[in-house]
Amino acid sequence: MNRPRVAIDGFNLALDQGTGVATYARNLSFRLGHMGGEVSVLYGTRAAPSFNPLIREIAFFDNRVGDMPAWLKWMRDAQRVIMAPFGEIATQVPVTGKVISTTFENRMPYYDQIWNVQDMFSLGNSHFRYWSNRLNVYMPRRPQLMHWTYPLPLRIKGAKNVYTLHDLVPLRLPYTTLDNKRRYFRLCRMLVKKADHIITVSEASRNDIINLLGCPPEKVTNTYQSVEIPRKFAHKPEDEVRDEIEGSFGLQHKGYFMFFGAIEPKKNVGRMIEAFLSSGSDLPLVIVGKQAWKSDEELRLLFDDHIRYQVQEGSTLRTKRKIILLDYAPFRLLVSLIRSAKAVMFPSLYEGFGLPALEAMKLGTPVMTSNTSSLPEVVGDAAVSVDPYDVRAMIQAIRALDRDGDLRGRLSIEGPQRAALFGTEQYERKLSEVYKRLGVDMEVGTAPEPHLA
Repeated sequence: MNRPRVAIDGFNLALDQGTGVATYARNLSFRLGHMGGEVSVLYGTRAAPSFNPLIREIAFFDNRVGDMPAWLKWMRDAQRVIMAPFGEIATQVPVTGKVISTTFENRMPYYDQIWNVQDMFSLGNSHFRYWSNRLNVYMPRRPQLMHWTYPLPLRIKGAKNVYTLHDLVPLRLPYTTLDNKRRYFRLCRMLVKKADHIITVSEASRNDIINLLGCPPEKVTNTYQSVEIPRKFAHKPEDEVRDEIEGSFGLQHKGYFMFFGAIEPKKNVGRMIEAFLSSGSDLPLVIVGKQAWKSDEELRLLFDDHIRYQVQEGSTLRTKRKIILLDYAPFRLLVSLIRSAKAVMFPSLYEGFGLPALEAMKLGTPVMTSNTSSLPEVVGDAAVSVDPYDVRAMIQAIRALDRDGDLRGRLSIEGPQRAALFGTEQYERKLSEVYKRLGVDMEVGTAPEPHLA
């Protein structure tokens, strides 16, 4: 029996540090493999194609392989000029193990084949800018269904093209993102019109897509997301977790509050810091996240040295101060940090799904989060929910989590129960229903579980 051929894009999978969309794409690849699909992943890295398969494999992991011979570059440029009106052709990337890729195993998706189109995503954006349409991409082994994990102006001709729109934050909270709002609106409207189907991750986002973009209700499906954390991290013995946290960061088990995610206006980090410093808690607040656009404004209360506690690369500054900033933690340590926190705070202004809150709940850590957008439907009553614009409400929630052991105990029990509603089987069933409507038959759990690194 032939396996259904499905493909996803690698738009976020090539990032050095993970994002929520990268987690979504990677988990999707594993679910498709578990549903019996023949899974291709289509990247758009800067690596130029080569006749030599070893060079293609090397270039996938590091594009600094040197320039192509002049004659080959000329042929490649001529091919792109000739094919410009028609689209781009993907080149298969062999992953044979000749390149030692253990370093990347936690970021690699599940795949049967990997393909690449040089600079595909920037080419797609340019094509949309000039032609207001999607760039065609041709794969020699064409999938039956292409699931784009982000709103991208690309399509696989001859396949069913499905697009995931996680949220419409650039339209709902335009002042929190750097997007060209006019272009983003045109792109989303075009995708809603021309896609074979739209997938989203919450009822809140589905309603936004219908109301703001005019999408017919029958054309957009909410599948939610699955929450997947490898057992080797989620079920690591408690004493090992305790030793990791104390040894790596000098933190006490259950002796700190935590936030993890990008530091940007949407995440509401500034109000969270203000509330935490006003709460009177004697514990530190650990913030794990890359500083993004306007992060200096979100962290402005930390610029005063008497409250700043900063962990810098290669050294640890130990004082009695209350805020710990970590740009990045490897996933295995991030999971241990979440497990050891007294509570996780995620008071985001707007989320399409709110995966960090659910990940913390799955690990049994109490959560304070927002009562806006998708978060109420995701966390239910298994978290402390507050108005993210109300600093006083956050102060009271932090004090309750700090002082009320019964509250923390209840949330540590109810959190994993709530997270179980977003398991892999439920997610696969919803995906299967959408795919079958498009003529691609995939069943829940028909193949062995792919290895989740």
